[in-house]
Amino acid sequence: MYDTNHLAHHLRSASVGRDSALCAEMLDGTKVSYGEMFSTAEKNARALQLAGLKPGDCVAAQVEKSIESIQLYLGTVLAGGIFLPLNTAYTPSELEYFLTDAKPLIFVCDPKKSAVLEVLAEQTGVGKVFTLSADGLGSLIDALPMHTHSFKEVARGKDDLAAFLYTSGTTGRSKGAMLTHNNLVSNAQSLCQCWHFDNTDVLIHALPLFHIHGLFVATNVTLSAGSSMIFMPQFDSEMIISLMSRATVLMGVPTFYVRLLESANLCAATVAPMRLFISGSAPLLAETHKQWQEVTGTAILERYGMTETNMNTSNPYEGERRAGTVGMPLPGVEVRIADADNGQPLAQGEIGSVEIRGPNVFKGYWQMPEKTKQEFREDGFFITGDIGTMDDDNYLSIVGRSKDLIISGGYNVYPKEIEIILDDVDGVYESAVIGVPHPDFGEGVLAVVVLAAGADLNEDGIKNNLKQKIAAYKRPKNIFFVDELPRNTMGKVLKNILRDRHKDNFTTT
Repeated sequence: MYDTNHLAHHLRSASVGRDSALCAEMLDGTKVSYGEMFSTAEKNARALQLAGLKPGDCVAAQVEKSIESIQLYLGTVLAGGIFLPLNTAYTPSELEYFLTDAKPLIFVCDPKKSAVLEVLAEQTGVGKVFTLSADGLGSLIDALPMHTHSFKEVARGKDDLAAFLYTSGTTGRSKGAMLTHNNLVSNAQSLCQCWHFDNTDVLIHALPLFHIHGLFVATNVTLSAGSSMIFMPQFDSEMIISLMSRATVLMGVPTFYVRLLESANLCAATVAPMRLFISGSAPLLAETHKQWQEVTGTAILERYGMTETNMNTSNPYEGERRAGTVGMPLPGVEVRIADADNGQPLAQGEIGSVEIRGPNVFKGYWQMPEKTKQEFREDGFFITGDIGTMDDDNYLSIVGRSKDLIISGGYNVYPKEIEIILDDVDGVYESAVIGVPHPDFGEGVLAVVVLAAGADLNEDGIKNNLKQKIAAYKRPKNIFFVDELPRNTMGKVLKNILRDRHKDNFTTT
């Protein structure tokens, strides 16, 4: 068995003695047992070692979603390496930054892109390039040894790095968040406990693997519980509905649930075999939460996490799942609302800086010690950059990002407060509120609105609706209508893009 400090030990422990148990099933009916999953992971580890990987070296991967990519992740960890998954949408010019900054010893890429990326890898000092395709072919697979009878996993301490992921970089260049074995182990254990996962569960896995949600939540929790997953290459609402008859859990982003609600095949009967629907990676609209409950008779469980901390809070498995909140702190995780300037805790119900302390919190930013120091309080709390409030029952609500806070005429304006009111206007599907330069107020409040199908609304109509609901300084000076809001791959609204688009759109009234 693997070293007990090892992430791989915890991902394997629930399936020890159950090698023939199902780990994953593809849509074409192909099945992978736990024995096959981990024996091939060991072959990956050995192939990486033969390619020169030593403990603490980085393996970067920009590959399509496949079981083989999970085995690469596990193999990297078993070999003592640091796994760096990269978004499949990144262009070569974007990849240049990550390869230069991370300095991986090994880079694994799609064979279809290898001609360009092998040149880039050489230019950025990568030692070895392997290829891996979506259908599990490539030079990495060719390099796997026939057997691993002599393989011995590399011992790792709980504070050694297992992975790092780059932040989205919406306020500057992306930063590599360093995640330890203990960060990932503790979080998987907490989530298994809170969400009541066991080896009878079947997860519909439709998330990408280059993000914490698909890799460190969905995959790690499945393996830690010894449960199984139905492995989908991408989201398909009708396929997901058809799979519910033999699954128990779906993890998704809000867009998943919006798309599922558009299907005439979604109803209480189709979701009856499912015990849990989880949403994260972006805020879930209260309207979506309400509509899902009306259509299916079940309540979506929303949780809150981020690249640097994995998961922090969750609505309860048993108990009220409150729309508009992200639930309560996970076991062992401390969450406080503090004064942004001095870190002093604020009273229940006040709005302030969301700060986190616990075994889930990352080790720091790769090669950025000063930036790391700036983001931690002296007592060890990590400053998330989110603004929130905690109610009397310890449910956390995220009001917005600190960078999204609008200061208009000296008053603090929290976009989420206005978005909730806007979204409640009949005919408004969703909204995003941003601050733009204003000659009188410093920043002016501006709203970008998506109307519901068939809605007959104009700017004056919405402004009149808001007059009785919020103070004048909070009301949008301009309202712009769009067909859809810009989002990243996980469904989060990109307000930096909206601010850039509308930076010159202000009025002085």
